[in-house]
Parts: sequence; structure tokens; C-alpha cells
Amino acid sequence: MTATQEPTQGEIGRDRRRKEDQRLITGRTRWTDNITLPGMLHLAMVRSPFPHARITGIDTAAAKAGPNVVAVFTGADLGEGQGACINAWPVVPDQVTPAHLPMPTDRVAFAGETVAVVVARSAAEARDAAELVEVDYEELPAALDLKEAAENTVLAHPDLGTNVSAVWRFDSAEAGTGGDVEQAIAEARENGIVIEREYRQQRLIPAFMEPRSVVVDPTGEQITVWSATQVPHILRFAIAATTGVPESKIRVIAPDVGGGFGGKLQQTPEEMIAFAVARKLGKPVKFTETRSESLLTAHHGRDQWQRLTLAATKDGHVTGLKVDLLADLGAYVAIVGGGVPVLGAFMFNAIYKFPAYQFQTTNVLTNKTWTDAYRGAGRPEATFAIERLMDELAHELGKDPLEVRELNWIKHEEFPFTTVAGLEYDSGNYEAATARAKEMFGYDELRAEQAERRARGDRVQLGLGVSTFTEMCGLAPSRVLGSLNYGAGGWEHAEIRMLATGKVEVVTGASAHGQGHETAFSQIVADRLGVPFEDVEVLHGDTQISHKGLDTYGSRSLVVGGEALVRAVDKVIEKARPVAAHLLEASADDLEFSDGRFTVRGTDQGMAITEIATAVFAAHNLPDGVEASIDSEATYDPVNFNYPHGTHLCAVEIDTETGQVRMRKYACCDDIGNVINPLIVSGQVHGGLVQGIAQALWEEAVYDDNGTLVTGSFVDYLLPTAADTISFDLDHTTSPATTNSLGTKGVGEAGTIASTPAVVNAVVDALRPYGVHDVAMPCTPERVWRAINSGGSGGETTQAAAPHFDESEGAAQ
Repeated sequence: MTATQEPTQGEIGRDRRRKEDQRLITGRTRWTDNITLPGMLHLAMVRSPFPHARITGIDTAAAKAGPNVVAVFTGADLGEGQGACINAWPVVPDQVTPAHLPMPTDRVAFAGETVAVVVARSAAEARDAAELVEVDYEELPAALDLKEAAENTVLAHPDLGTNVSAVWRFDSAEAGTGGDVEQAIAEARENGIVIEREYRQQRLIPAFMEPRSVVVDPTGEQITVWSATQVPHILRFAIAATTGVPESKIRVIAPDVGGGFGGKLQQTPEEMIAFAVARKLGKPVKFTETRSESLLTAHHGRDQWQRLTLAATKDGHVTGLKVDLLADLGAYVAIVGGGVPVLGAFMFNAIYKFPAYQFQTTNVLTNKTWTDAYRGAGRPEATFAIERLMDELAHELGKDPLEVRELNWIKHEEFPFTTVAGLEYDSGNYEAATARAKEMFGYDELRAEQAERRARGDRVQLGLGVSTFTEMCGLAPSRVLGSLNYGAGGWEHAEIRMLATGKVEVVTGASAHGQGHETAFSQIVADRLGVPFEDVEVLHGDTQISHKGLDTYGSRSLVVGGEALVRAVDKVIEKARPVAAHLLEASADDLEFSDGRFTVRGTDQGMAITEIATAVFAAHNLPDGVEASIDSEATYDPVNFNYPHGTHLCAVEIDTETGQVRMRKYACCDDIGNVINPLIVSGQVHGGLVQGIAQALWEEAVYDDNGTLVTGSFVDYLLPTAADTISFDLDHTTSPATTNSLGTKGVGEAGTIASTPAVVNAVVDALRPYGVHDVAMPCTPERVWRAINSGGSGGETTQAAAPHFDESEGAAQ
């Protein structure tokens, strides 16, 4: 079924203001940096100014003599106690993975890497003393250009003998999921159309609102770690696995966390250093990074060169797609960094019926900050490339971009559909979402206005951009992840505690950092259990309370964690059934459960489940053999990913004399299955849209020729504000997921995935009359102006120029 979901009388589908917001907006929240412990010391990191250098000496004497300085440690001082930063996803058996010590002892591999840590009684005194640490470096050649690094021109880690960490390949002919792509391309060269393009995914910085922070208290029976992290359970495992401290002796707490976008799913060097220093001194310590440190050393995202070849018939049916990526890992292989391009591999075919497909990524080490998942993690990169290609195909054919997409997309009656990449899309209706988006956008009217402006040669040209997308999200199932050599599973855990007073505690392994988990999960439990929304309390982010979990990333919280909750609730109901039957003096088979009550079929006799919880607590009158508890827990491992989709349309106006781009209208219709809380969904989509639009128009992490990050503050790294964007028109259609009982699909990354190509397609569409085929991201006024005046791509300001293509031949120039 595909229709606009109507709000129900229960909690599911209801606009609920977020429970979390009251404490957040009134300042009653507890960020990690707010935590102060008796006798707590503060850390400051001494960081390398060079991207690649040998450490020949560290003089800490002056720093140690600083006011209220307690200690200064180098990597050699901490030794094995500092543990190591792990890579959880070696994508191929022979992956080249450099050892990643939190604080290296002999050589630094990127500018910003920590070489010493100062411990003082205040943060200011620690920072002042850090300036007094003298480090002698022998500067080494640095691998900074991605393409040159792939050729091993300069080695990022000379001891490894190569910069190529891994080459991962998928071929539909070899996998048995499709035909031979080389044959499809050869046939298209003879009697069809071949489009060849190369696109640059610039390097981005997650730029979360709250900088990373960690507090470690080693003074109790357990070592307690508070951290601004997305992954408390994974962090606990990583610390234990690399330091030798028993996992049972480590407690990790993620208090309120101010955003992440993937940027806080690391086991960070700073967390490990703080852990080691706290153990060494036997005292609590805190480290909170500055914003500059965050931009410099918190992991970055994207950073790819994408070379693509699309084959099609002369009427526009796609016949083959070949993708060749260069992916910049930075100096180290991050926790899932090598797997980010692999996630994208399954999405380049998008919503289209490609008969043949081949993908290859070459993951390359450089002397830059390491990269990892950033909102969308591989899916935005893939969606950008294929949606740009589909626009290029439409231009080659002289057809409307939506017409070409409709010609090739999977029809709603064809679901479930197994793609050329081997995934099974369970449900969807691209036709309905596109029709609704066109209606909201006023697509035909804007096309007519565009034609009028072109005809009269307006200085301000109008461009319309299209992006139709789907994504695999809800990172799972465990068996599939295992087949890809991923180091963890895809399950999630939940527990329902029925309290004697009639209230309900929900424990979830999903760890929130701004998504609204406490509200949405309360709605699910209240709706299914039949208790008031206000009576549900959600507990999370503490490995002592939530002892099992795989945390939050990849749009998995609702579709995996929410389903675990449903299953735990159902167990509560079934455990309560024999107690209710006993107390009502009825057969369990004659009981019906609805709206929080068990009733005897055909009578008005009944009991609320909260009354049963009280009776179980008292345990005065339980059936023989029934334990005094109806609390239940469940672990859910999905059988498939889930596949939200949508159509996004963007209109931009471009001043052809200045190159200024102004968004005029943005409309999108997403299909995320059944919606739990429309208000939260709108917030997720709005935030995602701004991040994707920011990649298209503003954001870029830029290094100079010396390996220095020159966008190391918000003066140079351009984050948009509300004043830079416009109001968005949102709606959704509903194709319920068939792989979970809620029928839900992920939404956290949808806006970011879809919006970037919609905006860039709009920019290029406006400039087609000037011979412009592409503008390198971000589409700054300078780049747009240069593209207009050169009939090219607008240039590339990092290490390599974006290629120019002759569209008449579809070949790179």
C-alpha cells in the first residue's frame, strides 16, 4: 500500500514534542564537559604541526615546571597501557592496516596527531603548559594528493611499502546478479550511448555542536568513562580489548550528547589517552577539545574521486554501470573507515534496473586526518554520482531528467526486487513519491518559467535539480555483515521493566545523540502496552544500565532498536497472561489484550497490565510455577536492511554576472514506511537537508601544499545558518517495510543523501546554455562564475583540478 499515513488515535503516528527538549533548552542537561569530580585533573594535548615527521626528541622539563602541572606523558611513558585504536572492518583479508597508537612514539602521520599530554589542575594551566613542551621533528615527505598517493609517489607509512590499504571489487557477472558490464559498454559504444564522467566528493567535517569530551574516573571498583560518544558499548569493548582491562571492570556512560553525524562513532585517541593517564595517576581526569582541535583531528568524511561509465540504449534505457573509486582514508584505517566506500557499492545502482554493474574501490592512505562515516556513510557519495549521471544521460538524449528516471526505475508492482548489486528491496513506490514532489514543487510551471528566462537572456537564470534516491539503512543483518568481514553484528537489545507503581522503564542499547529516542521509544511502548506516554521512562547510554547494545549509527535505532522494543513488550504481555488468568479465574485462552487491559472474552471482567505488575511485585497470589516478574528483554537481528526512498526537487537562481547561487524552492517527498512521530521525522529531514545542501554549496575541508588544514575554524569552514537556507516543503508517502512489525524505515540520513545532487543538478541545469556540464563542489560563486566564463566545470581548489568533459563525445578532456 502506498498512501499518506493518517494519524491514529494511539501514539503511533502522533506529533509528540520531544521529552528530551525540556532539559536541553532549560540548561538542566549534563554534557560530559559539565561533569566535575573531586580531585579531577585536566588534560591538554601537544599536537604535531607536521603531516609527516619523525619524532627525534621531546623535552618536557619546562612544561613539568609549569604552575599546577601534575605530569607530562609521551607515548613512550604510557607504553602498552595506552592501548590501540581499532579497525573493525578489514574489507579484504590482505588489507594493509597501519598500527594506530593513540599517541605515537616515533613518527607522526598527520598534522594534529598527539605526541604528548599535559596533566594539570585546571584546563587553562594544562593548555599553557602544553605550549612549553618542545618537540624535535625530522620532517618527512607527505602523501597529500589522493591520486598521487594511489600511485605510491610518496608513502604515508614508509614501513608498509604502499599507500593502497585495500582494493574491494564487486562484479555482477561474477556474483551472478547481472550481466557483463564491459560487454554492455562495448555494445553501447557501437549502437547506444556511453556517458563517462569523473566527480569529486570533497572532504567534509562532521562539525557537531558539542566538541568531543571525555572524563575518566579510576577510583572505584570499576573504571568509569563518561564520553560524548555515539557508541558507548563499542567503546567499552575497544578499551577492554586493547588495554587488557577486563570488560566487567569498565563502565562507559554517554550522557546527553550534542550531535554526532558519524563523527562520534570512533574509539578516539583522546579517550584512550585519558583512560591511560587516569589509570597511571589513579585520579579522575577530563579532556575537552577546542573547536579548532575538533575540526583538525576529529575524523573527516567523504573525500573520493569517482570515475563512472554509464551505458544506455539510444532511447535512454540503462544497460550497464561501471564505478571506479579512489577513497582517501587519511593517515589510519578508522573503526569502519575502509568499509564506507563498500557500503556505497550497493547503492550506485540506486532505484534503477541496471542489467550489468561493476564496482571497485581503491582505499588509499594519506598524511591527512583519518576519514570515516559521515551522515550517510557511502550512500550520499553513491547517490550523488548516479543522480548526476542520470542528468547527464537526460541531457544527451534531450529529455526531461524525470522522464529518463521513470524510464529506468523499479516499478511499484515489481517489489520485492533483487537489484544488480544483490540486495532485495522489499517495498517502495517511486511513482507516488515523485508525483507528490512534482505537485508540491510546481515542476511544470517552473520549467515554463525557465524557458522564458532563457529565451529573453535573463541575467539571473533558473535551474531545476532532481534527485531520486534509495538507501540501505538499519545496519544489519549480522550474517550479511559477517560475509563482508565486518567485525560486529547488526542486532539490538531492549528490556522492559514493569514497576510496582504502574510505571514502565524501557532500557535500550541504542544510544541517542539528538534524534529523539526517548520520545519515539516511549510512543512505541505506550502504544503497544496500553499505558500512558508520560508513564514510560527510557534509559540508555550507560553500559551498567543497558548492558547489551550496538549503539547508534546508520539509521538503525528505530528499525532495529524499535523492533527489539516491540518484541520485549510482546514478551511482557505473554508473561502477564497466566497471572491475569489466575487472578481473573479464567482460562488464559479466553483472555484478550487491548488498550493495556486483559479482559475475559465476552465479559466486562478485566485487569490492567499495570495492576498485574503490582500483583506480581507483591507475589501474594501467583499461579504455581510462575516467577515474580513480568519484566522481559529481547534481542532483534534483522533479516534484511530497509530501504527508504524519495524524490527531492530543488530550484536555484544564479546571477550569471557574479556566480551567486540562491535557492528559491526545495520540495521533497520521502517514503520512510510507517511514521512513529511526524514532528521528529520533519526535524530529521530538515537537518539532513541542510547538511546535504551545505556540501553542495559551502562546506569543504582544504589542506595546503604543506599538509596544513587551512579550514581549521568556522571562519574558513563554512557552516550554514538558518539565514543561509530557505523553508522546505516536506511530505511523505507510505510503503510499509515488510521486514519489521512496525513497518518503519530509517530517516536519519535521508535528507543528506538526497539533497546534494538535487542542488548541484539545479546549478548545472541553470548553466547548461553556457556549455557548463559540471561545477565542482562546493559550488561557490567563484567556481560558478569561472564555469560560466570558461564553459567548464568551475575548477577545483584542493590538490587537483576537476576534469573537463566534451559532452558531444562523453569523454574526458
